[in-house]
Amino acid sequence: MANLFDTDNALTYEPHQIVVGDRVTWRKKNLGEDYPSSTYTVAYVSRVSSGGGTHEFTVAGSADGDDYLFTITSVVSADFDVGHHHWQLEITRTSDSERIVIQTGSWDIITDLDNNVDPRSHAEIMLDKIETVLQGRADADVLSYSINGRSLSKIPVTELVEWRDYYRSEVVKQHRIDHVKNKRAHAGTIKVRF
Repeated sequence: MANLFDTDNALTYEPHQIVVGDRVTWRKKNLGEDYPSSTYTVAYVSRVSSGGGTHEFTVAGSADGDDYLFTITSVVSADFDVGHHHWQLEITRTSDSERIVIQTGSWDIITDLDNNVDPRSHAEIMLDKIETVLQGRADADVLSYSINGRSLSKIPVTELVEWRDYYRSEVVKQHRIDHVKNKRAHAGTIKVRF
């Protein structure tokens, strides 16, 4: 693997995930040919999907020959909101501040495991809690959780089994997505031999 601290090895596409507290660098190749840095500025504007408010950040590009280089430092990403973010790539003409959005997309800001946070998804947490209730070993913390406004301790066993099955399928779905993303085989992989 190439040294990712070296800008010569920067990604040539937008990152799909950014870990809170990580440095990330990528380049947009040849963008400076049409939008030279002497007359334009280029920036990604990103906003978290949930929570509303102004959970937004901007990543300005710097000219690197005919490319634009984008860097998010560790200090900057340490303040990012975890979640799914939508971004747009904006070109602004410096002479009159006219702007054009030339591309949109999304990335996931994920938790840094070094911060002693629970890395499980909502589905994994709920599955674990429901299973402890069904096994009769739930503590007060688990029993205080609720589904659709009803405490886990008040939901009938048959309905808890349905919720367990629902969350189990969500966990399996997420694991398949992770396996595909990491190019690993999973239960839905069809293997062919010739």
